Amino acid sequence: MSRDNPPNNQTEPGERPRQDESVTVLNPRMRVPVSLIIDDSTCLVNLNHFAIPQFTTARGETQEFSQRWREMPREIPDDFVRKFGNWCGENGVKGKYSIVPFPACVGRLDRLLPGWTQEQLDASIELVQTLMTPNWDIHPEMVTHTCVIDTKTGHPYPERGIHFQENWRWTDGKSIDELSDYMRYALNILKNIGFSCEGITTPGGFGIRVLPALAQATLESCRDVFQAEIPHYFRHIWVDERSVAPQVEYASGLDGDDPKCVVSIIGCTGDWTGGWDCSDRGDADRFITPDLESGRMIDVIERGEPAAMVCHWQGIHFNGEEVGFEVFKEVVRRLHARYDHLIWMKLSEVARYWAAKELTRIEMDKDIVTFNAPFDCPGFTVRIEGVNGTPSKLETNIKPVALREVSKGDDLETESWMLDGKGAVVCFDLPKGESSLISVSNEDS
Repeated sequence: MSRDNPPNNQTEPGERPRQDESVTVLNPRMRVPVSLIIDDSTCLVNLNHFAIPQFTTARGETQEFSQRWREMPREIPDDFVRKFGNWCGENGVKGKYSIVPFPACVGRLDRLLPGWTQEQLDASIELVQTLMTPNWDIHPEMVTHTCVIDTKTGHPYPERGIHFQENWRWTDGKSIDELSDYMRYALNILKNIGFSCEGITTPGGFGIRVLPALAQATLESCRDVFQAEIPHYFRHIWVDERSVAPQVEYASGLDGDDPKCVVSIIGCTGDWTGGWDCSDRGDADRFITPDLESGRMIDVIERGEPAAMVCHWQGIHFNGEEVGFEVFKEVVRRLHARYDHLIWMKLSEVARYWAAKELTRIEMDKDIVTFNAPFDCPGFTVRIEGVNGTPSKLETNIKPVALREVSKGDDLETESWMLDGKGAVVCFDLPKGESSLISVSNEDS
């Protein structure tokens, strides 16, 4: 479904600590994060077959909803999930995979899925848990992706217009508490079947007119249900000149025992793998051209910003033709042919890195750089400008860590450092709390 650009209702960044201007937080290991965001996926159910007639009831039979849904398969089989997941694992692909908890009101995944046996449902859930979760964040894409559920009864509201559809106007005017209650309902279904979620995905226009409430409700609900340390959400897709770097919002309590924030992950491409309704056959060239010289992914990667591609599960499967899957495989082949400094990351990993990047206090005093971090972060990478000495070790509240020197960026990994012409670049696992880089000499010291 489409994701409109947000109107003028802005979220707030919250607290920001002091960071010494001579220390710059770089991308992890000096690499550019890339991810794949998969929307509209769930266990077994092909959302289109069941959702499109509900959209038609809500909006009328417009051109957007004139698809021949009866001819679409009712199922996206586990064999395809296995094929896709195995290929992605072999090629290092990571990202986000939605599990719609009550897909198109067909059935709750933690209770019964009419049309499939319990054994089939259990096997599908287990497949996602074992094959996908190591490399993919699991998000609820609200509850049904269609009709709004009354969380007190567990049934859809009897009204069928756009004000009772998750995709459109139900969230208009809703409070933080109302949205949080709805998100908790979705998250708890996934918790009941053994998933752990650090974030949510919004279907269509969900929350577009109440962005501050959406962000804060995500923060509250993910912390409440899963004790998520750094909740995140996927709501925006921007394909213009705006930065697509993650937005760290509503940061608070950074110096206390209970630091908080929520991170908005922004998709940087349209769905050019086949679309949500399989209405076109995709276009790999829009991501990256055959000569590897242009395309949206080139634009974002060259800026050094996380490049999160967006697709829909229905388009990847493409009614069994796997058109979107073939498009995506070609995109990955081209990206890997062009670049050797990409790092595939789950959305939760990107969120953690950006939270640490923006919310860690960094101070420099003579030969010591001190970090005070509200959140730990693996592969934390900084440049200390004007350095003529050697970062000899990292002192943490656990134990000192010796650092080894490498000669080039390709070799940079945790517990290593290098000189890059601007200063010393150091990569290490940032612990929560206080830590220090020792024996760092600045030219002006």
